[in-house]
Formats: sequence, structure tokens, C-alpha cells
Amino acid sequence: MIKKNLFIFFILFLTNCGFYPIYSLNNNVNFSIEEIKYRGNRDINNFLKINLNKYKNSKIENKIFIDAESFYEKNIFTKDGTGKIKDYELKVELIFLIKKTNKKIKITEKKIMKSYEDKVEEDRYEKSIKENFASSIANKLISELIINK
Repeated sequence: MIKKNLFIFFILFLTNCGFYPIYSLNNNVNFSIEEIKYRGNRDINNFLKINLNKYKNSKIENKIFIDAESFYEKNIFTKDGTGKIKDYELKVELIFLIKKTNKKIKITEKKIMKSYEDKVEEDRYEKSIKENFASSIANKLISELIINK
């Protein structure tokens, strides 16, 4: 009974304190990303393109044109006593140039990834991390564009 009351209190507290998901603003944008010119890492750019294509809307007059340059690094983070790689640090950095305002937005994401014995499985996991990076960066970019209209 106490757990149920605590749960109800928690739900009421969150709904009445002004809490809302940080990226919920991204649904009501008043601009259209018309064109993005990509340079850099092809995988990151392709995943980013998929995430940002939903912000292209021909009915909106406020059109945005962007140059995007991506940098991706996979560095050895730790080794064991025999010199075998245990962990990698994955880092992606994107620099966006908003042409209309000539503003630069730099977004960086990092993650520590364990090394796998099965390199095919490691490549799959690395690819999913790249997808997550692109999704996160797209959300951060859109939030930045909404805030700095």
C-alpha cells in the first residue's frame, strides 16, 4: 500500500512540477531544414541525414541551409597486461555552420566500448553506437535551432 501511494505521489509530482521531456520541443518546429551539405565520416553523415530529413517541410517559409562536417575517432582506451585491447573510446564531433546566420554549432559525443573477441559483433555494436550518436546529435541540433531562432 505504501509503495502504491508513493508511486501515485511521484506521478502527481512530475506532472505538476513543470517536468517535460527535454526533446519534446522538437515536435513543433517553425523552420525547415532544406539542405545539408555533408563532409567527413560517411556512416555518421548517413545516420544524421536519416534523423534530420523529418525536419524538411516545403510548406514552411523559414528555410535553413546547413554545412555539416563530421569527425569520427576510435581510439584504444585500455589494454590488459598482455597488451590486448580491452576498451575503445569512440568519439564523434560535428560542426554545423548555419548559413543564414553564419553561426557555428559544435556537438561532441563520446562513449567507451568494450572490445569483442568476435570482430563482426564488435562492428555491429559500433554501428549501433554511431546510430545513437547521430540521433542524439540531431536532437541537440534541433533544440539549438529552436532556442536560437
